[in-house]
Amino acid sequence: MTVTTRPPTGSAPGTAPSLAERLGARLSARLSALPTVAALLIFVGMIIYGEAAYGRIVQFNTLSNLLVNNSHLIILAVGLTFVILTGGIDLSVGAVIAFSSVAGVMLSNAGWHPVAAVLVMVLIGSVLGLISGVLIQYFGVQPFIATLATMFLARGLASMLSTVPERLADDSAIRELATQLKIIDGDKVNDLVITPGVIAAIVIVVLGFLVLHRTRFGRTVYAIGGSEQSATLMGLPVPATKLGIYVISGTLAGIAAVVYTSRLGSAQNITGIGWELDAIAAVVIGGTLLTGGTGFVLGSVVGALVLGLMNVLITRDGGIRPEMTTIITGGILLVFVILQRVLAARRRATQG
Repeated sequence: MTVTTRPPTGSAPGTAPSLAERLGARLSARLSALPTVAALLIFVGMIIYGEAAYGRIVQFNTLSNLLVNNSHLIILAVGLTFVILTGGIDLSVGAVIAFSSVAGVMLSNAGWHPVAAVLVMVLIGSVLGLISGVLIQYFGVQPFIATLATMFLARGLASMLSTVPERLADDSAIRELATQLKIIDGDKVNDLVITPGVIAAIVIVVLGFLVLHRTRFGRTVYAIGGSEQSATLMGLPVPATKLGIYVISGTLAGIAAVVYTSRLGSAQNITGIGWELDAIAAVVIGGTLLTGGTGFVLGSVVGALVLGLMNVLITRDGGIRPEMTTIITGGILLVFVILQRVLAARRRATQG
C-alpha cells in the first residue's frame, strides 16, 4: 500500500523559518505599522495645509502651544494604549481626572503640602484603576461595563466634593508645574517653551515605549491582545498583566490631572467629560487596533497631536464652528477604523 504524505506547510520545530515565513512576517509587520504611518502623513499634511492657508504654523510658538495644551491628552493616550493593546477599554479616565483634580485642589487649599496633594491625586487614579482591573480580571465583568461603573463612581465622588469650580491659590506650588521654560529664544513671541508638564509627558512616552517593547510585561500585553487563551497556555502572567494595565491607565489619568490642573489653576466636577473618547480616538488614529495585539505608543502620540493640531487649524480659520471638531474627529476615526479592518483582512490572508 502506498502512503502519500503532504509536505509540511511550516518549518519543523527547531529549524530556521523558511523564506516564505520570513517574508510573511515582514509583510505583517509593515501592515501593522501602516496606520501609524498614515497618521504621521496626515499630521504632516495638516501642517503643510495650515502653513499655506493661514501662515505662522511652522513656528516654535505653535509647537510649544501644541505640546503644552495637549500634554494631558498625550499622557492619557499612553495609558489607553496599554489597555487597548489587550483588547480592553477604559471609559473612566475623564472622570478620574475630575475627581483627582477637585480633591487635589481642595487638599492644597486646606493647607496640605503640595507634594502630598499631588501624590493623593495620582493615588486616586491608581486606586480607581485597580478597582476596574479587579472587576474585569477577578469578577469577569466586561471592560466596557467595569470602567463605565468606575466612571460613574469617580464622577459622583467629584460632585460630592464640589459642584462649583475650585481654584488653586495663586501662591500654590502646584502651579509651578506649568512654569514655562524657554528652550529657544526666537523673534518676538516666537519662542520654543516647554513646561514641567510637557517634560512629564515626554518621560511617560519614553517609559511607555520601553515597557512595551523591552520588557516581559510589554510582550505579555501584546500576547494577550493577540490571543488571551494562547498567552495563558504559554504560561504568561495574564491575570497580573491585565490588572496592571488598568492600574497604569488610572495612574496616568491621575498624573494627567496634575498636569492639567497646574496649567488651568482650577478644577471642577465636570472636568474631563468626553476626554476618554478623545484619548481613545488618539490611540486608534495612531494605529492601535481596537481588537488588540497591534499598536505603538509613539503612534498614539501622533494621534493626540493630530487632534490637537486640528483644533489649532479650526481656531485659525475662524469660519468653522467649534462643534465641527467632533464631526471631523469622528470622520477621521471612521477612516482609520475602516483602514484597520482592511489591513486585518490582508494580514489574515497573508498568514493563511
